[in-house]
Amino acid sequence: MSEALLDHATETIRVGSKSFAAAAKLFDRDTRRSVLMLYAWCRYCDDVVDGQELGHKRGHNATAPVDATAQVERLRNQTLSAYAGEPQPDPAFAAFQDVALRHAISPHHAFDHLAGFAMDAADARYETIDDTLRYCYHVAGVVGLMMASIMGARDAAVLDRACDLGLAFQLTNIARDIVEDARIGRVYVPAAWLREAGIPVAHVAHERYREALARVAARLVDHAEPYYDSAMDGVAALPLRSAWAIATARRVYRQIGIEVKRRGARAWDTRAGTSRATKLRLLALGGVDALASRFRKPGARPNGLWRAADHRAAHAVGA
Repeated sequence: MSEALLDHATETIRVGSKSFAAAAKLFDRDTRRSVLMLYAWCRYCDDVVDGQELGHKRGHNATAPVDATAQVERLRNQTLSAYAGEPQPDPAFAAFQDVALRHAISPHHAFDHLAGFAMDAADARYETIDDTLRYCYHVAGVVGLMMASIMGARDAAVLDRACDLGLAFQLTNIARDIVEDARIGRVYVPAAWLREAGIPVAHVAHERYREALARVAARLVDHAEPYYDSAMDGVAALPLRSAWAIATARRVYRQIGIEVKRRGARAWDTRAGTSRATKLRLLALGGVDALASRFRKPGARPNGLWRAADHRAAHAVGA
């Protein structure tokens, strides 16, 4: 594998996700390389559909708005090409091809991920929390499945827990970014929750609703908790270095949700995150979690949590 691909992936995660970049340093060298390259592909696909660069708006010289639906189709075709073993001139797809073929990542997972971007391109609306969780699965839960594959996980129960962590991450992201997303016309919070809080969907970003919105955000943060808890039972099945990285990422993202909830109506004055000192503390606690997981006997996955298999079955029935 070209070192240029690794350099590209490292820069992508450094700029695109400071929270995960810190945890990624804990992986062993080979796992870190694959994780970074998978992240680079995910970030690239997201940016292509949104017309961004590393999660940020393009500069003033950017071209006209992209046709998101056409871009999703292009990404699907490029992904098919990567799985077919064809040469990939794009660094993100060259990186993805290396990882996907090396670790036997299921094409189903890759296309499930692209389906999340298709939901954005189609301006999907989310009426219930199950609708929101379906989106969370496509954009983050399935990334957990692909990451777990890189770490050697094959057991279905472990993969369920990896998906749970992705769901928890995305629920946290949605709570943190409600206002920012709403300003560009995207509302991932269940419309039913907004109605209950007296917030018109068209005015989610309006400052007059911040107190009510804080209660909705807290509800999202609370909804993520059982998924964060469930994810810990999957950590025990990972190699120790990987367990440390994932346990740390879990603590960092969960802390972001705690911060959103703590700020209340001021949660969106500045983007919620964690300081360097806090990250170091959570890194140490993640190490404790990883060691403790060696002695932890995983319990049954709690009833009532959203599962991708249930979603597929429902989709097949309704097809």
